[in-house]
Parts: sequence; structure tokens; C-alpha cells
Amino acid sequence: QEEKKQLTLKVEELERKLESTSAQNIEFLQVIAKREESIHQCQLRLEEKSRECSSLARQLEMAIEDAKRQVEQARERAVSRERAAQSKVLDLETQLSRNKTELNQLHRSKEDAERRYESRLQDLRDRLEQSESTNRSMQNYVQFLKSSYDNVF
Repeated sequence: QEEKKQLTLKVEELERKLESTSAQNIEFLQVIAKREESIHQCQLRLEEKSRECSSLARQLEMAIEDAKRQVEQARERAVSRERAAQSKVLDLETQLSRNKTELNQLHRSKEDAERRYESRLQDLRDRLEQSESTNRSMQNYVQFLKSSYDNVF
């Protein structure tokens, strides 16, 4: 009877551990879902920013072409207007350069964010797999105890 009591206590303890592990698994799945949603939102924002940057780049290219036409017209009209138009072109090229730099930074930020989130996701997957493995081991042990208990009685 004492052994039966001890085995019963062990089974109850293992069942509590199993419930705890199941709760942790659910929490991990929720965390993973939230992180995946966060990654998705970041990707959407990044795509939106990329579209904005592409649009700005096209607008800047069109503005540069327009500025060049104005420079040609300004050369024909007067030297002073030529200098003003060239200044405008330089400003637009500087802005284009800044936008390209910003676009490159956004691409790097996106890649860094993706790597971090992939790393975190893999980490969570590994932890979930380890938890599931522990859970299976506990289930096998509980099954072993049950069968041993059945064999004893």
C-alpha cells in the first residue's frame, strides 16, 4: 500500500508537470503567433516604405529630367538662369542620393529585422520541440508507471 501510495503520488506529480508543460506549450504557441504577426506587420510596413521610396525615386528622376530641360532652356535664355537651374539639379541629386541611402538603410533594417525574427522564431521552435520531447518522455514514463501499476495489481 505504501508503494501504491508513492506511485499514486508520483503519477499525480507527473500529471501536474504534464499540465504545466501543456500550458507552457500553449503560451509558446501564442508567443510565436504574436511574433509572426509582428514580423508580418513589419514586412508590410517595409513594403509600403519601399513603394514610397520607389515612387519618390521615380518622381525625383522625372524632376531631374525636367530640371535638365530647364537647364537647356536656361542656357539659351541667360547664364544667370543656368546657374539657378544647375543648383536645383544638384539639390535634386542630393535628395535622390539621400533617398537612395535611406532606401538602402531600410533594406538593411528589413534584413536585420528578418534575421532577428527568424532567429527568435527558430529559438522558439527549438524550445517548443524540446518541450514536446520532454512532454513525450513524461507521457511515456506515465504510461510505464500505469502499466507497472497494472502489472503489480
